[in-house]
Amino acid sequence: MQFIPVVNESPLPFFYSLLHSLCYAMLVLGDGARRLHVSAALSAKASVAMSRFEAGSAVNYEKLLNNISIVRKRLNRPLTLSEKIVYGHLDDPVGQEIARGRTYLRLRPDRVAMQDATAQMAMLQFISSGLPRVAVPSTIHCDHLIEAQIGGAQDLQRAKEVNQEVYNFLATAAAKYGVGFWKPGSGIIHQIILENYAYPGVMLIGTDSHTPNGGGLGAICIGVGGADAVDVMAGIPWELKCPNVIGVKLTGSLSGWTSPKDVILKVAGILTVKGGTGAIVEYHGPGVDSISCTDFELHFSMATICNMGAEIGATTSVFPYNHRMKTYLEKTGRKEIAELADEYKECLVPDSGCHYDQLIELNLSELKPHINGPFTPDLAHPVSEVGATAQKNGWPLDIKVGLIGSCTNSSYEDMGRAASLAKQALDRGLKCKAQFTVTPGSEQIRATIERDGYAKILRDVGGVVLANACGPCIGQWDRRDVKKGEKNTIVTSFNRNFTARNDANPATHAFVTSPEIVTALAIAGTLNFNPETDYLTDSKGEKFKLVAPTGDELPSRDFDPGEDTYQHPPTEGGSVRVDVNPQSNRLQLLEPFLKWDGKDLEDLQVLIKVKGKCTTDHISAAGPWLKFRGHLDNISNNLLIGAVNIDNDAVNKIKNQLTGEYGGVPDVARFYKANGVQWVVVGDENYGEGSSREHAALEPRHLGGRAIIVKSFARIHETNLKKQGLLPLTFSDPRDYDKIRPDDKISIVGLKSFTPGKPLAAVLKHSDGSSESIVLNHTFNETQIEWFQAGSALNRMKQLQK
Repeated sequence: MQFIPVVNESPLPFFYSLLHSLCYAMLVLGDGARRLHVSAALSAKASVAMSRFEAGSAVNYEKLLNNISIVRKRLNRPLTLSEKIVYGHLDDPVGQEIARGRTYLRLRPDRVAMQDATAQMAMLQFISSGLPRVAVPSTIHCDHLIEAQIGGAQDLQRAKEVNQEVYNFLATAAAKYGVGFWKPGSGIIHQIILENYAYPGVMLIGTDSHTPNGGGLGAICIGVGGADAVDVMAGIPWELKCPNVIGVKLTGSLSGWTSPKDVILKVAGILTVKGGTGAIVEYHGPGVDSISCTDFELHFSMATICNMGAEIGATTSVFPYNHRMKTYLEKTGRKEIAELADEYKECLVPDSGCHYDQLIELNLSELKPHINGPFTPDLAHPVSEVGATAQKNGWPLDIKVGLIGSCTNSSYEDMGRAASLAKQALDRGLKCKAQFTVTPGSEQIRATIERDGYAKILRDVGGVVLANACGPCIGQWDRRDVKKGEKNTIVTSFNRNFTARNDANPATHAFVTSPEIVTALAIAGTLNFNPETDYLTDSKGEKFKLVAPTGDELPSRDFDPGEDTYQHPPTEGGSVRVDVNPQSNRLQLLEPFLKWDGKDLEDLQVLIKVKGKCTTDHISAAGPWLKFRGHLDNISNNLLIGAVNIDNDAVNKIKNQLTGEYGGVPDVARFYKANGVQWVVVGDENYGEGSSREHAALEPRHLGGRAIIVKSFARIHETNLKKQGLLPLTFSDPRDYDKIRPDDKISIVGLKSFTPGKPLAAVLKHSDGSSESIVLNHTFNETQIEWFQAGSALNRMKQLQK
């Protein structure tokens, strides 16, 4: 509802008009009128653009306010902040059934963001939809295809040459369909979003699991697969299971060596990698504002915490709007949005007395520096104890490489705090004992730290400044200091440390921590060093302790934007040509999957029974495979090559049940497909945790898979499987996992009466002639069942267009 006062020459009639608008609001909205300020009515006279690149798309706090008022009245209770923003984007706030953890919400996100590795498949799917232009503001960010080898400039130039075909495809597809395009060298998608597109109350979906980074600016930003992005770009309501809400109440204040990164490292240790599944993590309490009193840059600190919420399986994470967010919006050229957010602030903070499904309380004053790992981001250790723990477990103490930056910790202050430690070492004649790399999060950060001298200090202490890209964080690292299989330790300020993720070496013990702890440990060269208590020896043989790091919140001379790397889409892109060479090994147009034949799935061969953790890195590896993200058949050659086969504890070695010979997982899958044999994968807990990459769902579908049966799924992967026409199913009794043998054939029955909430049955046919039945649960709703029946969500979209 919009209240626009009539403008008159005399101020008195204008006042009466404004008063009339407010009185009308009180009659219509009832209790909700308490939250409608006079200034909100005044602001209706002018719109505020969502970003400086999209003058025609306005921030719509009016709609958010109206939807919140409708839902609050319906539910008759106080709302959490995440509920306000999520329910504020309902397609039908009047009729939508709302039940946390149970119902599916139909939502209207404000915008879409895609990184280049996932954008290829997303845009190929959008092209297949036949639609002429995206329905909401959307952007593509080139950050994943730049491999770290030598240094920023050289690596960027090499990436432009090697990936020219892909970059050209993305640039022309963006221009044709109305999508903004951030060229290689711009920076990491999440940092660009924070600097340009995130703002309090916006709902954004992104084709990367760390999209929740934007929650540091009070936004609801959710990682999804490319097919979900296509729905939103097509103007179709997007479905999300109504999330539970985990509250994290912060009290006290940070000090010394303790950083905001330690908040999420501690939370990850509490909740584990699946503890946040199906929930939004909402930070609140007096500690939120107290962070700003410790010289920490609050908006980036909160972004760091929200970014790593992906590591606990959370749908997203969010902080309430406050004055630090306002300052950051102003510093990044969005003063008008900040002023509007002030007017609608009660939409951007939780209601008093709201209910959380789970509540965690953290006293920041008692929090100690943490370091998590190896091989999983939820194995938390105080820095003071990790050395002893490493010795006990036989983890290498010597640190080979320290790596700071990435989307998780690459703010101006992160770099400043690391530089303050490097300067102390240089002043005492020391350099890093370990190799040291620095990844700026964006061109703006790179240009500003170069101007202000931070980059020089970090180079002088032994660092190499890499390109503004994801780099080693996602495995884009041409590492040559150790051989594959050589046991070694690295410490990073990244977000993930799964086996072989950073350097493709399964023997690398990767630990994640704050950039200041990484820097201190790189200087010391060992895990057995606690900077709070331990001494270093300088070039003169004298002992000294590092002083706790410091850094400016924001640059005193404002940010240096650096090189302009944005390509604005033309007003009319119909004449733009998008070419995909049929002979290309990088890009491939998509063929629709076959629709369901109306029968039960009989005698599905078990392709592999996976033992233990199976992330999307295990299912569809990144690193050197990123080059094939736009070519479904080629990328399918990495299907499950990192998963452990329970039959022999081997990786990428399974028995071909038709020939009796052993082969790689994708090779056997292709053999089955060529011989008309459909198959199933059996997995353990939290199957598909990690990245949002939908290739982990597209590949099994492409190679003949029909179902994935596990103990539990990670949220994004389960949805991606549904989107591609697969059946993600869970054991009603987790112990039934043990009943399945690697050479079984499985029939899934009951599909003719496939309905929401009704389990399916599976008949396990053993090679000895015996059989047994088990019950399989699912989370399909009616719309998702239509995806399965049509063969995929994209097929169903095309059916509805006819």
